[in-house]
Amino acid sequence: MNWVKKHKLPAVEAIKYNNCSCLEIDDLWHALHFTFNLAQNCQIDVDILEEIPDKPSKYWPSFSKEEFIKSIAKCNNLSTLGPDKLL
Repeated sequence: MNWVKKHKLPAVEAIKYNNCSCLEIDDLWHALHFTFNLAQNCQIDVDILEEIPDKPSKYWPSFSKEEFIKSIAKCNNLSTLGPDKLL
């Protein structure tokens, strides 16, 4: 079974503050602290929220707990990848 063997982790990029990587929790806290303090007194233009168009509400037909359990029963299979053992 190839999917249970060790895999290399994907490459990630560290959070940077002042061109320095925040590799320690103290560095990350320092970056967060100073970024918050810089943004604290900035003016915000909330009118941009008015530009977001309203969307109609989505209608969801009602269903019972039994219907839900019957629908997901097919997913409860130990040999498949996916939402196993939801209930």
